[in-house]
Amino acid sequence: MTTTKVLTAQGVAQRHPCFDAGAHFRVGRVHLPVAPRCNISCRFCERRVCANVAARHPGWTARVLSPPEALDLVRSVMDSRDERGLVIGVAGPGDPLANPETFETLAAVHREYPRVLKCLSTNGLLLADMLPDILDTGLSAITVTVNAPDERVGEHVYSSVRYRGVTYRSRDAARILIENQLRGIANAIAAGLAVKVNTVLVPGVNDRHLARLAHRLRALGVRLMNIMPLLPAGQMRGLRAPTCEELQQARLDCETVIPQFRECEQCRADEIHLPERGQPIAPPAAIQAQSQVSRRAGVPAGHSPG
Repeated sequence: MTTTKVLTAQGVAQRHPCFDAGAHFRVGRVHLPVAPRCNISCRFCERRVCANVAARHPGWTARVLSPPEALDLVRSVMDSRDERGLVIGVAGPGDPLANPETFETLAAVHREYPRVLKCLSTNGLLLADMLPDILDTGLSAITVTVNAPDERVGEHVYSSVRYRGVTYRSRDAARILIENQLRGIANAIAAGLAVKVNTVLVPGVNDRHLARLAHRLRALGVRLMNIMPLLPAGQMRGLRAPTCEELQQARLDCETVIPQFRECEQCRADEIHLPERGQPIAPPAAIQAQSQVSRRAGVPAGHSPG
């Protein structure tokens, strides 16, 4: 196994716009939408691959890129740019660890830009299993979305999990997922990665259980949590989003246990944000422009979720 560790986990976090409030406003970020497949079904999830989609929503992308297209996109963004001023990540539109394209892409980026921070966001089902492969890509930071402290709460958040060829449903699905998430998080921290946990606040489902979740996470060594509001969609499209007051209270309650990150913008899977631009580059325009470049170069088009 070959790894490049030039920063401690704390040092990585201080340079990452999704881990540090100061870095959020000075460090650019590029999400590469190379991971279409997912291995769990969240009741609130709604992934979309559509060139006309312009709204900001996790799991949405204008299109899926192939690894060569993604590397070309990184090259175009990195032109004349300090590697320390950018983070390259994979956050979907499916789960990065369920897609071999994730590892191919991150390894290719690492070969050309070894000093650029690389990260991914995952549901954590395969985190422990694939940690050696993750480290081999040169990745420094990882975000794991954990929405429940146990399967009794989790069965209301997750409808199914596909793990090692077996499909689990309801409470069994939640149990397998949460066990794997917690083990994977502990192993990732022990391996020296910077780890943040995202949690979706769902009123009436997990809102009264987040402090208990925070205690379980802290016991593993987690030192940063990001509570995000539900964006009603999927099977939960009929539920309401939390109010600002409810979101603030959840963060305050958990902050007594784990520091909270409050700058999250619930980015798309194809997000491109460069601080000097002052606002995100419209993802469909950015991806479409890159698609045209790739077609002229003879690069095969990306594929849709399977």
